[in-house]
Amino acid sequence: MQKIIYTKEMISQIINQLMESIPQCCLICLYGELGSGKTTLIKELIKHLGGLEEGSSPSFGIVNEYSYPDGEVLGYHFDFYRLNKAEEALDLGLEDYLSQNVWIFIEWPEKVEELLPDNRVNICLKSIGPETRELTLEVS
Repeated sequence: MQKIIYTKEMISQIINQLMESIPQCCLICLYGELGSGKTTLIKELIKHLGGLEEGSSPSFGIVNEYSYPDGEVLGYHFDFYRLNKAEEALDLGLEDYLSQNVWIFIEWPEKVEELLPDNRVNICLKSIGPETRELTLEVS
């Protein structure tokens, strides 16, 4: 387990540091309260990975797809905040998404915990000040 304290100005450095510990094309689950920086971190990850689109929160659409400049799928970004039960994620085809060899980013994974594989990266974000965050990384 790795803990990092950072500010928004340091986020590019933090992404570089995280990428040294994160396996290629994996499932990344982001835990944290509203406003803890989950979407901001995903936006920077998409940018770092060379995504064609700018990352954004899929709160209302539940899932966003991101591509590489050549059109290949980079990955999917889920925001399960609005789900009432885990079965709703199955209705969206979560199992099919998880079976692909692409990056998967999930905000509010606790809403679908029983559907997620054990082999994943967990990132817990905590606001410890107006501009400061604590990130805990666990790779399993």
